[in-house]
Amino acid sequence: QFHNESILGNGIVLVTGGNNGSIYLYSAELYDPTTGIWTTTGNMNFARILHTASLLENGNVLVTGGFGRSYLSNAELYDITTGIWTNTGNMNVARQYHTASILGNGIVLVTGGYYKSALNSAELYNSTTGIWTITGKMTFARQSHAVSILGSGKVLVTGGSDGSYLSSAELYDPTTGSWTSTGNMNVARQFHTASILGNGKVLVTGGYNGSNSLDSAELY
Repeated sequence: QFHNESILGNGIVLVTGGNNGSIYLYSAELYDPTTGIWTTTGNMNFARILHTASLLENGNVLVTGGFGRSYLSNAELYDITTGIWTNTGNMNVARQYHTASILGNGIVLVTGGYYKSALNSAELYNSTTGIWTITGKMTFARQSHAVSILGSGKVLVTGGSDGSYLSSAELYDPTTGSWTSTGNMNVARQFHTASILGNGKVLVTGGYNGSNSLDSAELY
């Protein structure tokens, strides 16, 4: 549980990490949807749960942070041609329950998460240099939020939790590195999903509000 998955350019699904009871997993495996068969691939260098996995422009996969008996700042790259993991630059802040999004320029934006408390920090990963740089802080600290890249190139962050459940939303401008608040959702929620529709609107569905799992949905 608490693993992550990525669809590779060839349609194969890469599943990474997670835990099996009290055991944190290094393992990774590949699922071929044409045959229905799973095969093991190289182990990660760090066992982790609650991490992110992002498909980079070069086809390789960046895994960041999470938890593996301590909060993790490390990141590693999966080479799809060799099945081998290599360490890359560490994030500036250890975090779990964060998000990672590929911007239009190929840079990876990591937002929020949790390290002893919810985080408002964000940072950028350059896959060419392997270096992380701090960017503007979100208006609200949040974990277990959702992120959508809009047609304008801006990034919409919605909901999550900072100890209370959030209805707030904000926009990241990659050209300035700054965040601005936008309209609140009608319902506070975390662990929800956010999907870009064909007309450019964002559909937010479900989640949890501290008392109940939610069946509500709304459009931005």
